Amino acid sequence: MTDAYGRWIDRWERKLATRDTNRVIRPFEWGTGSLARLEFPRCPAEVNGDAAAVLSSFTTQALADSDRFYSYAPVRDFRLADGRLTFTSPVCSEHRQNDTVHARWYPAPEDRGRALIVLPQWNSGPEGHAGLAKLLNKFGISALRMTLAYHAERKPEEFERADYHVSSNIGRTIHVSRQSVIDVRACIDWLQAQGYSRIGILGTSLGSCVACIAAAHDVRIRLGIFNHVSMYFSDVVWTGLSTQHVRRGFGDVVSQDDLRRYWSVISPAPFLSRFQNRELRSLLLWARFDSSFLPVYSRRVLDTFRQLQLPHEVFTLPCGHYTTGQFPFNWIDGLAMCRFAARYL
Repeated sequence: MTDAYGRWIDRWERKLATRDTNRVIRPFEWGTGSLARLEFPRCPAEVNGDAAAVLSSFTTQALADSDRFYSYAPVRDFRLADGRLTFTSPVCSEHRQNDTVHARWYPAPEDRGRALIVLPQWNSGPEGHAGLAKLLNKFGISALRMTLAYHAERKPEEFERADYHVSSNIGRTIHVSRQSVIDVRACIDWLQAQGYSRIGILGTSLGSCVACIAAAHDVRIRLGIFNHVSMYFSDVVWTGLSTQHVRRGFGDVVSQDDLRRYWSVISPAPFLSRFQNRELRSLLLWARFDSSFLPVYSRRVLDTFRQLQLPHEVFTLPCGHYTTGQFPFNWIDGLAMCRFAARYL
């Protein structure tokens, strides 16, 4: 029965995964030019034919001082109008439109100073997770739904998808992921300025990865809900159903192990130990039949949380990745997250 159910979910997953016909296989690029603009670590744009060595050195330095890598200048231009928060990202990218951060504010009456930053999945539209934010309101929690870099309102008009956040350009993917993490931290600044002291974060899929890194580097986050989990950003890209067009873009230039090393600085794995000795509770959600965040990688996260003795709970979804967004699994998922937030935040 279990095998038949698993095959049914897999067929459903693949049907949902092939609805989009605008996926583009982009050419491989080392992307050192995207990193050359950063003050730390120093990354020369001219690599003299050894981009691999430059990226390895960059990653080593960034991991050794990740607090500095994910540091930022305070935002001075927060604007809230008609429930929409906008501000200039502390990180400058290749496109001006991407550098205005957008977030929808869903205040709950009598929230008792509790607020969650909500980060949707890769390629989410402007209304993604709006329903979840409203559901959190019913549990007495205010929600600030932030648009990730190069998504929705931040996506240049000529882009059909949020390809710049996850692509076969190694350096640019690092740069954009760092931008999303830092934008989250700026959102925490705004919530604090509004008087919120009990702040949590909820991320789904790509948003889960960003949320985990932000929580590891910002002790103001008291609760983390990580909806679909993997130790390494690169393992999902390399093996997931939803990112096979990105995987093909790498060709044979780099291996899975190479990419895991380069993208370790935008992965949860190196930073989970930072959750120790923190007032931080986590909910880890994973899908038993996930075709994008393969269960073998999700279980490694669960094992690491147990080994580090981090306060957490685990919720197993009886579906796959795409099917998490379908009834009844979307309700199962949403209620599990809201109940956890209401209990511990």
